[in-house]
Amino acid sequence: MKLLSPHILERLGQYYLLVRLHRPIGIYLLLWPALWALWIAGDGKPDPVVLVVIVVGTVLMRSAGCAMNDYADRNIDAHVARTRERPIAAGKVSPREALFVFCVLALVSFGLVLLLNRLTIYLSVAGALLAAAYPFAKRYTHLPQVVLGMAFAWAVPMVFAAQTGALPKEAWLIYVITVIWAVIYDTMYAMVDREDDLKIGVKSTAILFGEADRLILFILQLMMFAGLYLLGRQAGLHSAYHMAMGFAGILALYQQFLIRQREPAQCFRAFLNNNWLGMILFIGIVLDYVYAK
Repeated sequence: MKLLSPHILERLGQYYLLVRLHRPIGIYLLLWPALWALWIAGDGKPDPVVLVVIVVGTVLMRSAGCAMNDYADRNIDAHVARTRERPIAAGKVSPREALFVFCVLALVSFGLVLLLNRLTIYLSVAGALLAAAYPFAKRYTHLPQVVLGMAFAWAVPMVFAAQTGALPKEAWLIYVITVIWAVIYDTMYAMVDREDDLKIGVKSTAILFGEADRLILFILQLMMFAGLYLLGRQAGLHSAYHMAMGFAGILALYQQFLIRQREPAQCFRAFLNNNWLGMILFIGIVLDYVYAK
């Protein structure tokens, strides 16, 4: 006896595609800074409950964000080569269904946050507002990547609040680093769609930066690594962390190599490569606490 009818399985399959669980890169990019923050806030010994809530909540909120993004872009995605097969653009999921999926995922995520302290709950409300605002930012500003960064980085103060009950300066330093990093990798992502976006009037930092895109991204990378260096000094991190920074720096240069001709496929590879950069930094932080503390 089948527990689920073919129709229900088909709808669940479309929702799976809607929230892009088949493309988890967004989850990773959202999760790495949260894990950096959690290990530093916990002095290498994070609270297991906080760890589970942050990991599961990251998956839920990124999924909810994808549903809201596709709802907001329902009249745009069909005109962009990379997005025209998304469920709403392809007519396989209705806008109302997408809103329903967003609400369910957001409510479940908020339910998880209720397991944490009051400061974290308050911060989660601001985080939800940022996440909901991002999909609409590209209509009004050439800096939607900054809004995305602010939304993605909001997990950092939430982590510190949940782990320590406070918001020390390390939390805001990691927050700024994460915003800069998000602008870097999401500009690379926007470079993939630049020609289509110009035709339909969608705004992005890739369009704003124009021919100076590579130079500006390089400057932002320097700013990011300066912030990471300051973070290492502030948090008392040593050799393993600095070695990880070195490897991450090599990846940043590799990303510059990939985008040198501004070819969409190579820009997308550069965007994806940021997952490894974030992971290497996390490994460095963990190893530093294991062997140097």
